[in-house]
Amino acid sequence: MPVYQAPVRDSMFLLNEVFGWDRYSNLPGFSDAPPDVVEAMLIEGAKLCEEVLQPLNHSGDLEGCTRHPDGTVTTPKGFNDAYKAYSEGGWIGLAANPDHGGQGLPYTLAGIINEYSASANMAFTMYPGLTQSAIAAIEEHASDELKALYLPKMISGEWSGTMNLTEPHCGTDLGLLKTKAIPNGDGTYAISGQKIFISAGEHDLSGNIVHLVLARIEGAPEGTKGISLFVVPKHIPGDSGLASEINGVSCGAIEHKMGIHANSTCVMNYDGAKGWLIGEENRGLNAMFVMMNEARLGVANQGLAQSEAAYQNAVQYAKERLQGRALSGPKQPEKPADPLLVHPDVRRMLMEIRAFNESARAFMMYASLKADLARRSPDEKQREEADDILGLLTPVLKGVLTDKGFENAVKAQQVFGGHGYIKEWGMEQFVRDARIAMIYEGANGIQALDLVGRKLARKGGKTVTAFFNEVAASVKDCSADEALKPYAEPVGAALGDLQKATMWFMQNAMAKPDNAGAGSTDYMHLMGLVAQGYMLLLIAKAALAKKASDADAAVWMDAKILTAKFFMERILPESAAHLARISSGADTMMAMPEEAF
Repeated sequence: MPVYQAPVRDSMFLLNEVFGWDRYSNLPGFSDAPPDVVEAMLIEGAKLCEEVLQPLNHSGDLEGCTRHPDGTVTTPKGFNDAYKAYSEGGWIGLAANPDHGGQGLPYTLAGIINEYSASANMAFTMYPGLTQSAIAAIEEHASDELKALYLPKMISGEWSGTMNLTEPHCGTDLGLLKTKAIPNGDGTYAISGQKIFISAGEHDLSGNIVHLVLARIEGAPEGTKGISLFVVPKHIPGDSGLASEINGVSCGAIEHKMGIHANSTCVMNYDGAKGWLIGEENRGLNAMFVMMNEARLGVANQGLAQSEAAYQNAVQYAKERLQGRALSGPKQPEKPADPLLVHPDVRRMLMEIRAFNESARAFMMYASLKADLARRSPDEKQREEADDILGLLTPVLKGVLTDKGFENAVKAQQVFGGHGYIKEWGMEQFVRDARIAMIYEGANGIQALDLVGRKLARKGGKTVTAFFNEVAASVKDCSADEALKPYAEPVGAALGDLQKATMWFMQNAMAKPDNAGAGSTDYMHLMGLVAQGYMLLLIAKAALAKKASDADAAVWMDAKILTAKFFMERILPESAAHLARISSGADTMMAMPEEAF
């Protein structure tokens, strides 16, 4: 059966040694989270994930969710108790507004806990994870009355949340949306339509489910400009705040999915359900994007999480499984064969996954700190700059971490050989569960188009230039240190490839947009490589410094330095291939006539 141990030590190293957690102590929430408190909190969260959530991952996948004739849904055995422990522990409201019962701690800490929980049990984590995203949208755009009614219950976990965008005929193209909203004359609306692929749409974990639903008010403009956002609860709250009246919303079916079987992905039917407008009429996408951006960071975390869980199991197997002899001669001559770990190609797969995990974890933390600065800094300029960088990197995080997370789950499965294909070992579940992260919250091709088509041009290219300058400054600083040159120079070379690709788009994509579309995914991954290389440069710098000041940490730091070196030598050179593909343009790709396919 699969195992999992939360990487608390790695998280603390990143917080303290790489990103300088103490430097943020002047921000709201950070003063309540000094390093010793953070470590104790992460250890406690890790314990919950390892001892409560992880043991339910395999069994929950096998059992799945059950829809009953009355439309209600029950989750797998043990999920109710796990959800109770999760919500009563305050993990849902870790970073939420204290005015509504949240703890007000940094978003960065919530992101770390979400990684641990998604590694332990991705399907379970989606229930509180979607609630956190719904909380963010309500907090930013809803009226004070709606906030007071819904947020305390959602933050406590008594009520949960969902997002309802997709319809049978429209996924990415929300302009085709048909769900309608008819004013009731009392400030509420009657919502009618069908939504599909709704994660956590119906379940038995919370007393109420608060759906955030995109719909078109009668007479609204066509396309995306006529979409509004509504809060549509499963149970309409009464005067006492307790759910009483049943609303006109029901689960028509549970989708039969490749993975995440323990999460109830539902077809939701709205039949004149009572809804309340969030924000302004016809401005629903603005409000929903708050939830979607929050969710996209959560999905990026899922890519890392499945990669980490799969890696840990593959490493354990590679150390224990005896197969063949080392090419350089027997390593354990007293045994009938050597462990898999002696074989270079097995090490290649494991090192590729390890390098990704360490750089991706740092990349997530870097972005989370930007989110905290954007929300909490007293300096308006710093808030704006942090928000700009976060906006630029969100599609990179979502697209790259989930693409690579799935790829790494497959690699880890490969380490197991035939056993990796057998359900009892659990590796095929990591592959199936990781696959959805590349699709939902905006398919990764859309993330790449968003990056190239919208984010690069924002503010006249000022934001992407600021990111380039930040990386270049670090490369220059580290290049002055002989010990860091082998890490700095490859990052500088990859950054040069990224800058050339950016310039190529500027010169070739305006007149011919297909050039941007043809190169967008390569560009997204090229930027991801540079960002990961930048993170590993910072990690190597911190590890060398820590090794010099703490002899007891030398072995652990050496492993980090070696991992960074492996990335620079074996993975970062892929930047040149991405640049070559981008520069080839769209002509050949688009030349094949339709009938030839």
